Amino acid sequence: MLLAVIAACEIGFWVLLAAGMATRYLFRLPKAGMVLLMMVPLVDVVMLVASVIDIHRGAAPSFKHSLAAIFIGVSVGFGHQTLKWADGWAAYRFAGGPRPVKPPKGGRERARRERSGWFHHLLAYVIGVGIMIALGLLSGQGYDAALAPAWPWTIVLVIDGFVSFSYSFDDDDSDKKQAPRVEQDA
Repeated sequence: MLLAVIAACEIGFWVLLAAGMATRYLFRLPKAGMVLLMMVPLVDVVMLVASVIDIHRGAAPSFKHSLAAIFIGVSVGFGHQTLKWADGWAAYRFAGGPRPVKPPKGGRERARRERSGWFHHLLAYVIGVGIMIALGLLSGQGYDAALAPAWPWTIVLVIDGFVSFSYSFDDDDSDKKQAPRVEQDA
């Protein structure tokens, strides 16, 4: 049952996002569209409540509870960024807004953007693993099974950190225009 709720919530997230954008830009009802977009976080609340109810009814913590925790963590960590991205493209496509700026390919701005993305990932991880631990403690049966997906996620987070922060050490600083080097004969 919980897996069906998780699937419905994931579908609901995208449906509410699309409905909010369509209402804002296609139907030209920005306030109604904002109401729909403000309902997007309720999807996470439904998923969390369903997980807690499942645990409270005696279910042992399992992968499905961890999956709900991961979805909630990612939604909190990246939700605002996703809404902003969708809003920028919807405004461009349907309301004559400016084309969203392409991410920089290098330089300080790229490094800053990559680090920011990693901090969003870290937030998602902390929230997701925190929910996994809380569900395990709530069950009274321990959180070993609920934390099983946390180990691969930890590895992904560490690799993402190395990659994201590697842009800070990139020699290609495209923010500065360098004068061409003139070679002199010796």
